[in-house]
Amino acid sequence: MDDNIIQRRELGNFLKTRREKIRPPQVGLPDSTRRRTPGLRREEVALLAGVSVTWYTWLEQGRSIKVSDEVMHSIARALMLNSHEIAYIFELSQSSLRHNISGMKTAHSIFQNVLDSLVCSPSTMMDKYWNVIAWNKAANAVFVDFDKLDVVNRNIIQLMFTNEKYQSLFPDWPTKAKKMLAVFRVSCAEFINDQWLKEFVGSLQAKSKYFQQWWPLHNVAAEQELKKIIRHPTIGKLYFEHTVFLTPENNFKIYINTPATGTKTKEKIEKLLNVQQKNI
Repeated sequence: MDDNIIQRRELGNFLKTRREKIRPPQVGLPDSTRRRTPGLRREEVALLAGVSVTWYTWLEQGRSIKVSDEVMHSIARALMLNSHEIAYIFELSQSSLRHNISGMKTAHSIFQNVLDSLVCSPSTMMDKYWNVIAWNKAANAVFVDFDKLDVVNRNIIQLMFTNEKYQSLFPDWPTKAKKMLAVFRVSCAEFINDQWLKEFVGSLQAKSKYFQQWWPLHNVAAEQELKKIIRHPTIGKLYFEHTVFLTPENNFKIYINTPATGTKTKEKIEKLLNVQQKNI
């Protein structure tokens, strides 16, 4: 089996979902009521992109064919892809595979010190698979007690789709979950061939009807959240300014939720931490 087969299939499935979302009049083609499938036909995309129908069909089928940057740009224009979707298909169509990384990584103590210094800012550090590998006391108090979770359950996507307590923190959970999944999908392009991803997706599809429903849609989005509202069960609504930093050595991500100015979020977290400290 070709080493790139999973990557090619992901690209083909993604293109198919985008093709089915476009109505012919959007790209200057006549609309017909006799269409058997939604959206554009393969031959119409091929015409718009200036490629043969056979070649484009093979691309959607995940066959091993040569794909140039110029042709991918043409397909992107034909499918009206946005900048994030274009970046995604280029990541998937690259000829060289990323090195697979197995096993959960751990954070260097210097990063844990940084998180601990952010006393009233719930902060976490995640690896490329979105496993939480470091956190501070505020994150335990506001989000979920990571110390009490088994190491295999400290994954943000898994928490978002299987942990009711975590889900309840978000006032508009469906919107937040869909957006998070779309951002996660972009990051998956880096390790689309990993056995870990195949098992992870299969596990979540069995556990969550929403994940099972939304994952095949192939939606992608950029990580650009600046504000966050959390509905905590004991101290009420919390308002944060959300910031993400990449570590230079391994591109792990540090997520910092700073209490928004003009709110009582900081004071609420201080009280929550004090109560928890007294109960220890």
